[in-house]
Amino acid sequence: MSIREDQIVRELSHYIYEHPDEQMALMPVYDAARDHAQRGTCTHSRRCPLVTTGAVIVDEHHRVLSLWHGEAFALAEAEPEEQDDSLGGAALRLLAEAVGIRDVWTEPDSDGPFLIDVTRAGRHRYGPRLRIGFRCLFRAHSGAITPMVIEAGAAAWMPLREIGIPSVRDRLHGHLVGAP
Repeated sequence: MSIREDQIVRELSHYIYEHPDEQMALMPVYDAARDHAQRGTCTHSRRCPLVTTGAVIVDEHHRVLSLWHGEAFALAEAEPEEQDDSLGGAALRLLAEAVGIRDVWTEPDSDGPFLIDVTRAGRHRYGPRLRIGFRCLFRAHSGAITPMVIEAGAAAWMPLREIGIPSVRDRLHGHLVGAP
């Protein structure tokens, strides 16, 4: 089963309801996803926004799991694949494949993404389309990654202040420490 546009519309609707101050940035994505869901196909000649998903995993020390991407550590992110049935599931699949993470959980009442960020074309590695990133928050103990993976440098638990994406860092800080 794959992630369908109506699932994306529901996720966006719920998120916009919870974060009304972000509505203007997300409306082009919402409109395109709703159009896809109603028509059952894309009529935008591949100009529609690109959906990505990422699992933001925080350990008991409020550190964030980051993966080595050749030049630096960064949060894991990928496009959902055909076998994925939810955005959160796609994000966890990516991490399971990359570093074998296990024993991950969500916090009570934390359904859906904790952050949806939008990146304009030319400011990301995915090409000439608007990128919409669904970031799902998970918790895990620091032992959820085998020491071999950490020692090999494939992944690291990074302090919150070292997360290079300001929107993720700020939202996490507000979530973990409290609103500024």
